[in-house]
Amino acid sequence: MAFDFTRYRRIVVLTGAGISAASGLRTFRGPGGIWDDAQVAECGHVATLRARPQRTWALFGAMREPVAAARPNAAHRALAQFEARLQPEQDFLLITQNIDGLHQQAGSRRVVELHGNLRTTRCSEEGCTLEPFADDASYAAGVPRCRLCGGVLRPDIVLFGEMLPMQALSHVQQALQDCDLFIAVGTSGTVTPAAEFVRAARYAGAHTVYLNLEPMRPRHPAFAEELLGPAEELLPRWLGTA
Repeated sequence: MAFDFTRYRRIVVLTGAGISAASGLRTFRGPGGIWDDAQVAECGHVATLRARPQRTWALFGAMREPVAAARPNAAHRALAQFEARLQPEQDFLLITQNIDGLHQQAGSRRVVELHGNLRTTRCSEEGCTLEPFADDASYAAGVPRCRLCGGVLRPDIVLFGEMLPMQALSHVQQALQDCDLFIAVGTSGTVTPAAEFVRAARYAGAHTVYLNLEPMRPRHPAFAEELLGPAEELLPRWLGTA
């Protein structure tokens, strides 16, 4: 299982919900996944936030308690340790589809959160100057309101029907154009635009590796390697941090 990481100068890692499963957080797709529930998918849409924000908070407010209680597992720690020991001439970027903040808790420094962070709240009104703020409240008793404009407060995450943050996407696209090693961990590989990141990396000439509990079906032709197993067991061994 030895892999020579010293050969690579620009490393990009993409993580999905599977990397947080060992921390006690449910994955979004697959057996037992959150989005298998049609009602949950409906509550996670931006249209629901606009029409019935209490339903949005009923879903994501309830998620905040398990996310706040979760701790980084061996897979999160392995990536943080791997980043810390890279040579000065090696660039690294960790792109995550997760909204749990566990990569940062584990010590990862260069992280792009594609879908935001559940433990942050912001105003839903465009143009409001309220800064997003750290917040673990569930708001089970009612919809919270902005202290500046009176608008509905919302979790600082990307809902269905919304675009990904342009600044984050721009950062990711630049990294993919330059990368020579692309690693995807714990993701189904089916959600766009993240599903197309490997294609961009392969086009740039990067070596591409897929690590997941289950094989991708159908197999994405842009992945050169596929390594199967629990991320919390596979990553520490493969990255040499165990």
